[in-house]
Amino acid sequence: MKILFTGFEPFGGETVNPSFEAVRRLPERLGTAEIFKAEIPVSFADSGPALEAAMASCHPDAVICVGQAGGYAALAVERVAINLRDAATPDNRGLQPSEQPVVPGGPDACFATLPVKRLAAALREGGIPAFVSNSAGTYVCNNLMYTLLERIHRDNLPLRGGFIHVPYAPEQAAGKAPGTPSMALEQITRGLELAVGVLSAEEAHPADRTD
Repeated sequence: MKILFTGFEPFGGETVNPSFEAVRRLPERLGTAEIFKAEIPVSFADSGPALEAAMASCHPDAVICVGQAGGYAALAVERVAINLRDAATPDNRGLQPSEQPVVPGGPDACFATLPVKRLAAALREGGIPAFVSNSAGTYVCNNLMYTLLERIHRDNLPLRGGFIHVPYAPEQAAGKAPGTPSMALEQITRGLELAVGVLSAEEAHPADRTD
């Protein structure tokens, strides 16, 4: 199977973004899965088209978008994205939408088509702190997740899709308040590899597929 992972460029004055730094460390192949990678701009206007272009280039069977969630101590497997752009700070292009829809006329919410509970459990079993989250926020991460899931819903695509939030990298947390959580990039990447294992197992045994 083909799995597309996306991560974001740095934002908010940071010089790195652990989401793409972890994604770029993934091998080109894991078992039977072929891995594709794309860096996405932290931009309400440009993130969706960048995702569409990445999908068009590899025609994946599954898409896992990855983003930074500063303050988290674990990987958060997101269950749902909402049709709302409401930015507390401007994106990297200077846009700061307030109470605007991601897709005018789209559903209020779209649910991940990844097996979110199974993914979180597999990560924990593999020694990676993880949980299922019911809020992807209202910034560019949610914007990208909703864009992906709304397209899957609208076009009835047979595609697994969803989003995983990851903590700060240690070098980021070192410059913040004492006690700010972080996770080594190698550990984050290992969590993403475990997610690939779950999806590959489902492809091999479709009768065991769950949501």
